[in-house]
Amino acid sequence: MSAAPQRPRTRTASVCTAADTSRGTHTVKISRNSQHRGLGVGRCVNSSTFAVGGHDWSISYYPDGRAGDCDYVAVYLVLMSKNAEVTVLYDLRLIHPSTGLPSSMSSLQAVFNAAQPSWGMKRFMKKSDLYASGYLLDDCLQIECGITIVKVYEVEVPPSNLFDNLGKLLEWKEGFDVRFKVKGEVFRAHRIVLAMRSLVFKAELYGPMSDKNKIRIITVEDMQPPVFKALLHFIYTDSLPARDVLEGDENREMVKHLLVAADRYAMKKMKMMCESILCRRLDIESVAATLVLADQHDCSRLKDVCIRFINSSNRVNDVLASQGYEHLKRACPALTVELWEKSSKSRKI
Repeated sequence: MSAAPQRPRTRTASVCTAADTSRGTHTVKISRNSQHRGLGVGRCVNSSTFAVGGHDWSISYYPDGRAGDCDYVAVYLVLMSKNAEVTVLYDLRLIHPSTGLPSSMSSLQAVFNAAQPSWGMKRFMKKSDLYASGYLLDDCLQIECGITIVKVYEVEVPPSNLFDNLGKLLEWKEGFDVRFKVKGEVFRAHRIVLAMRSLVFKAELYGPMSDKNKIRIITVEDMQPPVFKALLHFIYTDSLPARDVLEGDENREMVKHLLVAADRYAMKKMKMMCESILCRRLDIESVAATLVLADQHDCSRLKDVCIRFINSSNRVNDVLASQGYEHLKRACPALTVELWEKSSKSRKI
């Protein structure tokens, strides 16, 4: 909490020394200083706002100390600009009223921001020294603050290219130590990369029954070669295949197969990306089949979206007449019951 019985008179000056460096000096004159004695610890007199380096500042004077040091006066520099962060070299000193010379000073450096907008000296000067030093004349005290904005240079760091390099590793076809046979097509890979990305592959390739020193040939059942190729692409690049491979209604089944593969090999991010694509492509003919898929592979978000889609007032009858719904009733009767229970609750709401 601050109080200002009387607005101090101020003098301010700023000098730009270079395009990226700003310096300024501000002097605040505390008149009728004796009236501020007894203001209370932690209570201050604030200068008017002044600008240096494109930012607004103020000086706070604590005549009875700031925090527990009631034998000292405290002086702080305060950043008044909002949402700013500035590195500053600053010094605080008293001006002798007879000579106009500043008291001895030491420069301090600090980072001013929203979390720490004020820095200064809580033991600026002992009260007894202040009154005996001659810096008070006619009950007036002059405090000067020099500010230099420190330009912080940063080196722009490029984004990670780890997955770009891993993708090249897959393209270069070097150092392979495991082979997968998928419907007669052979895919080569690096065991350590697969294990790093998938706990399922880790258990399969580095488990107690695996031969770590032998190049293995693993047969992958129940998966098409293009799907396994896309799975390897994601493992090495953290991205799905090019958009033209996945876009369009004719490729919807490919996305579903990728979701199944992601679930099978515990590739959580890949699975969620497939869910997101399928959510955007729901239609009357496909929503029931997609709901079955979501239920079978524990895709809670996709499942909820499917149920909301079906329960839309202008779609229910069309969905009931679709072939996908007939398959839903035959293959997943429990899911059908859940669907209509949720539908009934939503109508009551």
